[in-house]
Amino acid sequence: MKNLLFPLVAVLIWSINAVVSKAAATHIEPAAISFYRWFIAFLVLTPFLLLPVLQQRKIIAQYWWKLLILGSLGMVLNQSLAYYAAHTVSATIIGIFTSLIPLLTVIISIFALRVTPTVGITLGTVLSLFGLVWLVSKGEPASLLQQGLGIGEVMMFIAAASYALYGVLTKRWAIPLANWQSLYAQIGFGVLLLLPNFMMADDIQLTTDNISLVLFAGIPASIIAPYLWIQGVTRIGANMTAIFMNLAPVFTAIIAIVDLHEEMHSYHLIGGGVVLAGVILAQQLRIPLTRRKPDYNSH
Repeated sequence: MKNLLFPLVAVLIWSINAVVSKAAATHIEPAAISFYRWFIAFLVLTPFLLLPVLQQRKIIAQYWWKLLILGSLGMVLNQSLAYYAAHTVSATIIGIFTSLIPLLTVIISIFALRVTPTVGITLGTVLSLFGLVWLVSKGEPASLLQQGLGIGEVMMFIAAASYALYGVLTKRWAIPLANWQSLYAQIGFGVLLLLPNFMMADDIQLTTDNISLVLFAGIPASIIAPYLWIQGVTRIGANMTAIFMNLAPVFTAIIAIVDLHEEMHSYHLIGGGVVLAGVILAQQLRIPLTRRKPDYNSH
């Protein structure tokens, strides 16, 4: 039973981080918190991982471009876009879009890993898309035809898709490095990629108002939560651990209501609930979409 606490606490930390992302929108520039977050994580991990990574420098030299791509997807695109999106969407919306990652992962896996499409993936995708349309249109789907998607929602969808692709490529490439060594190298590349945008930002000052937000993003959200998540995968399996991600929008909404005083509307409950139902359906209903025809000529 205690093993279930590992993914549960990890998801709770990430849910708090969605609220931190929203709170950061008024205290620090997205380019600044994006850089500081991963730079702090890199500094904290360096005493533990620098020597082991240097010992694997031949492997890193061989796979550097793959580590660079993973860093750009997982550390740059996914996280930075969420900070920019937080200027126009609520923490609740960020949490709901984040919950799409497991569904987007299985969809991308169909093409990248040749995973067999299932009834659950098909129905789950349709359900989740309907839920998103209901959510983004605030319960009035017809309004999307006139107004279109907001920039914040588009950013969050790209952020979720980037992390889903990150997960699929991590599995497909199977870089021969220990998890933490690979993550450390990816963070290093992420910091380098984030540096130009950071240097061009107007205000990169750390203040008493934003330092706690930066530290939470840099240590609990970037180091402690991934550690707990990896422990969950090791102890109870990847499929069981992934189910806990469905709690992210629930936790995020509760924290956002209490801490940021965000209002909960019926379209949040309906749209978010339908999105969640779609994700769970895709995870649990694993009947193949097409059954292979028996070969009667083989006898």
